[in-house]
Amino acid sequence: MKQCSTKHRVIKTPLELEVIRYVVGVSSEAHVRVMKSVVPGMMEYQCEAIFKQHVYQHGGCRHVSYTCICCSGANGAVLHYGHGGAPNDCGLMDGGMCLFDMGANYYGYAADITCSFPVNGKFTHDQKFIYNAVLKANRAVMNSAKPGVSWVDLHRLANEILLRELIAGGLLRGEVKDMIHAGLGAVFQPHGLGHLMGLDVHDVGGYLDKDPPRPTEPGFNKLRTARVLEAGMVLTIEPGCYFVDHLLDAALADPIKKAFLVEERLAHFRNFGGVRIEDDVLITETGCENLTQVPRTVEEIETVMKDKEGGVQIPPHVAKATHGLPSNWHP
Repeated sequence: MKQCSTKHRVIKTPLELEVIRYVVGVSSEAHVRVMKSVVPGMMEYQCEAIFKQHVYQHGGCRHVSYTCICCSGANGAVLHYGHGGAPNDCGLMDGGMCLFDMGANYYGYAADITCSFPVNGKFTHDQKFIYNAVLKANRAVMNSAKPGVSWVDLHRLANEILLRELIAGGLLRGEVKDMIHAGLGAVFQPHGLGHLMGLDVHDVGGYLDKDPPRPTEPGFNKLRTARVLEAGMVLTIEPGCYFVDHLLDAALADPIKKAFLVEERLAHFRNFGGVRIEDDVLITETGCENLTQVPRTVEEIETVMKDKEGGVQIPPHVAKATHGLPSNWHP
């Protein structure tokens, strides 16, 4: 019975898709609202509050699908920030990046969207470089996703594009195929490409009675599914690039991985944090439909962030805060 119900949850009905489109749409609007509200000096928890207020007041979504992740600056390198040990309690510092992963819940159905953008609304050269590298991976996967395509192959595609961009930016040296073989992709994206989504934000059906088997390669073993795509599936596509100290240190201590790393350039990004671009998509008969409706290009984001909505008060006790970006951060 469990196997049967799990199998049927993977392929969404027209009514389920109607609800999912709605909750993803409301969540998209809330992300844009947050983008327009962000100014240096705000607290991460204020951004969470703006999102929750919008999806409830304007969408009737009383709950979110998971704890809101509102990272700023170096916190963007913490994949599941926002929990009790790191409760969105830092200030947004001018010159840093935001990585906001938030999704509303409506009648039990989840949305899961991540937006990355600069606190001050203007990308620096380095921020634009990393952001565009991740966006290229996101769009390449979206353009390739269709029935019959393996999710494992799409994860590999995202890794290849990201590594190629990091080579072009002078952070890495060598051949992409050798980097993939060495597991270097998992140093910069230590999570899977995405997951099934529905009644649970990380929905069931990724592995049905160990079929397909879970990959064992570094990074690939983090995949929440290794299935071949089918029409009617709803998934997230969420490539990312992060600069995590302990992962970089471990890679530099590994002679095989170290050969690919340009240590001086990587040192410049040590306190960057990370970028993730996460969209909710529907696999159709012929391809992939993006259900998420947020600004994605650098130009779109900068244009939206010029239109400030204001009205957000910076708490007096943090108005002069210096925590957030480390002192050695160079945008």
